[in-house]
Amino acid sequence: MPSADSARDIGYGQSILVVEDEPAIRDVLVLYLERAGFSVDSVGDGRLALDAIRRKAPAAIILDVGLPGIDGTEVCRALRAEGNWTPILFCTARDDEVDRVLGLERGGDDYITKPFSPREVVARVRVALRHSQVSSASDVLRAQEISLDRTARRVFVQDTEIDLTATEFDLLAHLMAHPGRVVSRDQLLVDVWGYASAVSTRTVDVHVAQLRHKLQDASPIRTVRGVGYSVDRESR
Repeated sequence: MPSADSARDIGYGQSILVVEDEPAIRDVLVLYLERAGFSVDSVGDGRLALDAIRRKAPAAIILDVGLPGIDGTEVCRALRAEGNWTPILFCTARDDEVDRVLGLERGGDDYITKPFSPREVVARVRVALRHSQVSSASDVLRAQEISLDRTARRVFVQDTEIDLTATEFDLLAHLMAHPGRVVSRDQLLVDVWGYASAVSTRTVDVHVAQLRHKLQDASPIRTVRGVGYSVDRESR
């Protein structure tokens, strides 16, 4: 069995649900994920996906957008409305920025556009699982009215807990852990998403917008025009 401390073994043995209506693509994803050591289930439409997620509670979901029955963004919206924050990686043939933004706004953690490398998909699944794991850090970060517990992975505005996706949590934690530092969008893709990507940095902007919406007036994130984002040092 692979060593527990190997980066390649993140999520080894955990269950992944592949939701894809094209059999050839579904079979390739299942093959590569199983070779990487994951336990994989697959379905071909949105309604079956919701049923499988509720019954089997997978560790992560690869979710096609263009599904029969209920499309992927609606599946994601339904799960988030239920309080289910399982990491979701959207997968679609659509290359329109509007589609990517919609998926992220519905609560997606990542976005993969076809055609894609199956190995890249496996790598991104590992990143999503790493984000969802409990952090080994034991400190609580604070900024204005916000407290963020990196061990319990919980965020509060005063006494009210705020539900965040795994990626939203890691983005907020990263900025709060580096008060006074302006972090570029490109660097956030590396530091938070775990890879340098040619995908538009709009991905970062959408997640920041979602954080601000959820945190409302308590949001400590400051936009540095033309550069990136920051949390003021005195707010920690």
